[in-house]
Amino acid sequence: MLYDRYASIVHGLTLKILGDPMLAEEATQDTFFKLWSRARLYLAEKGPLLQWLLTIARRTALDRLRLEARRPELSGSNEPEDKFQTIPDFDSLSEESRWRSMYFEVQSLHPDQRLVIELAYYQGLTQSEIAEVLNWPLGTVKTRLRSAMENLRHKWNDE
Repeated sequence: MLYDRYASIVHGLTLKILGDPMLAEEATQDTFFKLWSRARLYLAEKGPLLQWLLTIARRTALDRLRLEARRPELSGSNEPEDKFQTIPDFDSLSEESRWRSMYFEVQSLHPDQRLVIELAYYQGLTQSEIAEVLNWPLGTVKTRLRSAMENLRHKWNDE
């Protein structure tokens, strides 16, 4: 009933903030999910439900905007020359080649470890945000991130 009554208002606000219909739809869904999961926190004496809902929507949209700003641009290029530039030169001792080889080391990690590394270092999420996105306990995220970093540290030092 709440969704039917307020979805168009929430979607309008998130669309205005994000400027992208698909992101606005996701933010609208996230807003109502947060409303549902935090309903016990609503206090009628502090203001109307719509005001509280729009505050949640605004914060959700701004969080999404920050997240999208941190995501790296994907080249989308299929040119072979582009692929060759990312192949590490194991005979070279230059810092650049070592950093390029790190990409391949990250790709060789266990998928769960690779996922937390990518979310933390390539998308800039905090451990708490990763736990929320993946719906994992925070301790699991911390353990997998620590294990991944330890594996990468060993691989880096072996070079």
